[in-house]
Amino acid sequence: AVDSIALMPCNPNIGGSSKGHIVKEVDALGGEMGKCIDKTFIQSKMLNKSKGPAVHSLRAQADKQNYTREMRRTLENQENLTIRQAEVAELIVESKEDENSLNEVKVANATNTAETTKKISKTNIKKIIGVKTVSGACYFAKTVVLATGVYLNARCLYGDVIEHTGPNGLKAANHLTESLIKEGIVVKRFKTGTPARIDKRSLDFSKMEEQLGDVPIVPFSFSTDPEKIQKEQVSCYLTYTNEKTHDIIRKNIDRSPLFSGVIEGTGPRYCPSIEDKVMKFPEKDRHQIFVEPEGLYTNEMYLSGMSSSLPEDVQHEIYRTMAGFENAVIVRNAYAIEYDLIDATMLKPSLEFKMIEGLFGAGQINGSSGYEEAAGQGLMAGINAARLMQKKEPIILKRSDGYIGVLIDDLVTKDTNEPYRMMTSRAEYRLLLRQDNADLRLTEIGFEVGLVSKERLEYVKKKRETIKNEVERIKNTYVGANEKTNSFLKKHGTTEILSGVTLADLCKRPELSYELVKEIDEKRPELSKEIEEQVGIEIKYEGYIAREMQQVESFKKMENKKIPIDFDYDQVKNLRIEARQKLKKFRPENIGMASRISGVNPADISVLLVYLKK
Repeated sequence: AVDSIALMPCNPNIGGSSKGHIVKEVDALGGEMGKCIDKTFIQSKMLNKSKGPAVHSLRAQADKQNYTREMRRTLENQENLTIRQAEVAELIVESKEDENSLNEVKVANATNTAETTKKISKTNIKKIIGVKTVSGACYFAKTVVLATGVYLNARCLYGDVIEHTGPNGLKAANHLTESLIKEGIVVKRFKTGTPARIDKRSLDFSKMEEQLGDVPIVPFSFSTDPEKIQKEQVSCYLTYTNEKTHDIIRKNIDRSPLFSGVIEGTGPRYCPSIEDKVMKFPEKDRHQIFVEPEGLYTNEMYLSGMSSSLPEDVQHEIYRTMAGFENAVIVRNAYAIEYDLIDATMLKPSLEFKMIEGLFGAGQINGSSGYEEAAGQGLMAGINAARLMQKKEPIILKRSDGYIGVLIDDLVTKDTNEPYRMMTSRAEYRLLLRQDNADLRLTEIGFEVGLVSKERLEYVKKKRETIKNEVERIKNTYVGANEKTNSFLKKHGTTEILSGVTLADLCKRPELSYELVKEIDEKRPELSKEIEEQVGIEIKYEGYIAREMQQVESFKKMENKKIPIDFDYDQVKNLRIEARQKLKKFRPENIGMASRISGVNPADISVLLVYLKK
């Protein structure tokens, strides 16, 4: 629905651990998410500040209604973009002649209850030519992106109540699944959930821990002027469940559709329901619950960490056991939502379907979870759909290029058996892929695809050059073992020096930093805060960064070893049976992708490399 453009049906925030990285990357590539949240946030906070810069993640509470209005306004006023509300019921495809089409791929059988691997002949290769709506109207197109969210064949559940709707009572898309199966696309079923919304007038915040925003506020978008977004922020609050809460849940667990067997889909391991947490972690006597405002326009408060599918009467009972919730009034019940999705291993790294040229998948239909993950995929699918029409090579972000690259690579090379959530631990090169340097990493790509202006590109190039020059200056600036220097070192609790050292050497000391040595750096130029931050990180973590760069070079060598699309794995006699089956099923494009497939071990890769070299 047009009214649900950029709708936030679950949590009222953008960013968070690792997700903030994705928002920054979307912005660097020319996307709108960072700009929109900068205009509509009500609280901003940098997470993990006590840890290293690799895991610093920005998170902003959004005014939900204002966020969707702002994004809708942007889209409706975008030149050459037409918005049309209708339910797509069917894909329109045609056969495509292709001499190189004898590939083995995973397809659904007639009932879609199992998977088979078969040869695709010339008549099996297809091409998207449009979509048909429930009214019978046909929209013809050279490329189509499927971004169905959690609406595809959705149903919402709590207790014995089952409603065949999408989130927030919006209409579900009930017709498209049949068309996907008909075209040989494997369809799976996942589950997620959302907590109740509580009227803030019924809560006693004096019994909770107040959570304040950061001052100064750091923007998400690299193009946002930090000075223009400093404003008064709205507080969030922290409370906890307790043994009484847990007792009520345990006594009523058989009434939860999640445990009674009514729910068929697999739920998210990293964002479980409260009943899941209580049953799986019986040793925990409490779980933290963040109480977050839905926006300035409403009294509704979101209970992060309290999603549930328990019956309505049980929800009333458990919420009122928590401190500050003794008189809590529910505005909207918590519920679980089940939905259909595709097997993302049927996609290329460009997010185009292997079996249907011009058809792309993005977001939760690919098995991911979260607004940010969906935004990253949507941007890349849109870019590559446009480039396909322009007869240009797709943009494929490697794991060493960004969190979006890690996300998409994981989805298309691994069997995702639960909703995929991005985490910093999934990124092997996270010191290189910090959120603060996303513009330095990705702006050139944004410019190449036409989403970033020439002015922005030139600014980033100048910024990179300034950082490089300042790092070199610090490395080559010596300070002597004089009274001023040693007095400074003594003041900051670090060892005094007996001979001259570089400022860079001092910056690397645990007790010091680039910012602190400014006191003894007589030739320090005037630099912006964002450039100073980059210089400080580059110097402080130089050794670690260099080591990761070496790992990236090794990684790239593996990614550059291409595997022909029609490669016959049956000819490689020393491959284990499991590895052969997996490689035939996934059809990796290169050795790097092959090495990340579950069931393919290093010995298999060695055998494959030897054979390919022959």
